Amino acid sequence: MKALIAMSGGVDSSVAAKLTKEAGFECIGCTMELFDIGCGGGPRGETTSDEAQSADSDNVRDARSVAERLGMSFYAFDLKEAFRSCVIDKFTDAYSHGVTPNPCVDCNKNLKFGALLQKAEELGCEYIVTGHYARIERDPHTGKYLLRKAVNDAKDQSYVLYNLTQEQLAHVLMPLGEYSKDQVRELAKENGFVNADRPESQDICFVPDGDYASVIKQYTNRTFPEGDYVDLDGNVIGTHRGIIHYTIGQHKHLGQAFGEKRYVCRIDADKNQVVLGRNEDVFSSYAKATDFNWISGEIPEGEIRCRVRVRYKQKEQWATVRPIKANENAGSKGTDAVEIFFDEPQRAITPGQSAVLYDGDIVLGGGVLV
Repeated sequence: MKALIAMSGGVDSSVAAKLTKEAGFECIGCTMELFDIGCGGGPRGETTSDEAQSADSDNVRDARSVAERLGMSFYAFDLKEAFRSCVIDKFTDAYSHGVTPNPCVDCNKNLKFGALLQKAEELGCEYIVTGHYARIERDPHTGKYLLRKAVNDAKDQSYVLYNLTQEQLAHVLMPLGEYSKDQVRELAKENGFVNADRPESQDICFVPDGDYASVIKQYTNRTFPEGDYVDLDGNVIGTHRGIIHYTIGQHKHLGQAFGEKRYVCRIDADKNQVVLGRNEDVFSSYAKATDFNWISGEIPEGEIRCRVRVRYKQKEQWATVRPIKANENAGSKGTDAVEIFFDEPQRAITPGQSAVLYDGDIVLGGGVLV
C-alpha cells in the first residue's frame, strides 16, 4: 500500500515517515507550502517577514533531506491560497471581532485532512500519515474508527483533531501515538536526521515571533482604534489599545493600573469595549459550542456524561452535555451545537476556542465555543 507522509520539516513527521516505511508501506513525502514568506503584508500575501520566509524554506529543505535519506520521492504542494482563505483570513477576522481563534484546528480540518487527502488520492495513496501524537483504532464490535489520546499525555494532540470523520480516519495513520518525545528524538538521531535536535516551535507557524496583533494589522492593512475599558456595570474605567490585543481571562499587559488586579471578562467588538472584572468573574459552569462534529457520525439521543476540555493543555473536566439539533437536515454529519454544564466552574471559557469531549481517552467530538 502507498502512503503520503505529511512532513513539516520537524522531527515528529520525519520519524513518522521512518516508522511507516518500516511497516512496509511505499512512502511518498510531501510538505505543504502554506504562505508566501510568512503570512501577511496584505490580503494577497505579497510581502512578509524575512524570519517567516526563512522558516518556511528551512522546513521544505529539512523535509526533503529526510525523504531522500529514507529513499522516498518528495513533493512540495503549493496550498497558499487554501491556507490564506481557510486559516489566515479566518484568524484575522476572528480577532477583529473580539474572538480568539484556533488556527491549528482550521488547518487540520481544511488542509492536512482536506486538501492533503485529495492530493493523496491523486497520487494513488491509500493513506496520509502525520506526526500527530494521537492514536487511531477500529472498534472490533461496532466497526467504527476511534480517535484516542496519545499514550504520552504530555504530548497528546487529540484536542486539535476533533473534526476528523469516519471517512477520514479510515485513511489516516498516526504512528507516534505510542511514543514519547524522547523516544522520537532518539530514533531521529539513530537515523541521522538533520532535524533530530531541532527545537519545538511554540508559536503559530505564520506568527513566528508570537506578535499576533502586528501580523493582523499588517495582513489586513487596518488599524484597530483605542476604546473603553468598562467594568461589569458598564462604567468606563480606562482606555484599551484595540480589541485585537486581548483575550478572555487576560490580566497582563492591560497597559494601566486599576488599584486592583483586573481580568478580561468579555470583548464587545460592536461597542469597541473590553469588559474587566475580578478573577472570580471569569469562571463559568456553562458553555455552548457550535459547528459540532461527532466523530462516530452518530448524535446521542439525549444528555451524556463525559469529560470536556476547553483549552489545549487543560485537564478534562466532568460535565453533562446536551446535544442541540436545531437543523433537522443535519443528518449524520453532526449537531448544530451542544450545551455543556460543568460540575465545577471553569476559568476563561473563550469564544473561538474549542470544546472537545472525551470518554476516557476516546475523543467523542468537538465544536467551537461561542
